[in-house]
Amino acid sequence: MAKNNKNQDYELENVENALSTSEAFIEKYKKEISYVLGGIILIAVIILAFKSWYIAPREAEAQEKIAICQEVFAKDSFQLALNGDGEDIIGFEAIAKDYKFTKTAKLASLYAGICYFQMSDYENAVKFLDKFNLSSVNVSPATIGLIGDCYVEMKEYEKAAKFFKKASKEDNELTAPFYLKKLGVVYEELGKYDEAIEAYTTIKDQYFKSLQAADIDKYIERANLKK
Repeated sequence: MAKNNKNQDYELENVENALSTSEAFIEKYKKEISYVLGGIILIAVIILAFKSWYIAPREAEAQEKIAICQEVFAKDSFQLALNGDGEDIIGFEAIAKDYKFTKTAKLASLYAGICYFQMSDYENAVKFLDKFNLSSVNVSPATIGLIGDCYVEMKEYEKAAKFFKKASKEDNELTAPFYLKKLGVVYEELGKYDEAIEAYTTIKDQYFKSLQAADIDKYIERANLKK
């Protein structure tokens, strides 16, 4: 019991020493600490004010403008949806540029990329699709795969393979086999037949119920003959 009391006294003494040291440090640098804390509070206030007084109204305004563009887009009027008419329709590209820092601007970038793809302007399609947050966990495989499609059209197959591979990573019964098949075809274009066979075989083994699996043996055989 005496030993336990001794240990407790020792620990208490260590705590008291630590507190004394901390108090001395705070006392010595209290002015600097006050400046730092004040700076942190000021930054927090500025950020909050920026979001409340600038971003929120801009977000609401951008949402109104993009809704009109989405209606035009749904009618396959891609040129008009992209560039607007100079009057009521501002266009996805202008929204992406004029309403930076808003979520709507990022969405407009995605729509602009799709419009450019539909208009066969693949370089600009990639440019705007890249502005969409591809690192987000919520980004769809279709968005990633569309960049791959752009690179295929530009015959940049190495880059296309990178995006098809990424799009196929999500274990989705619909999208994974779809992009694995595209990946296999691109690998064949690159002369990487073993990688192509691996992509096709993954469809056969893991996604055998998919539409892509129906004729996948033909693709595997073709890649084997090319080796």
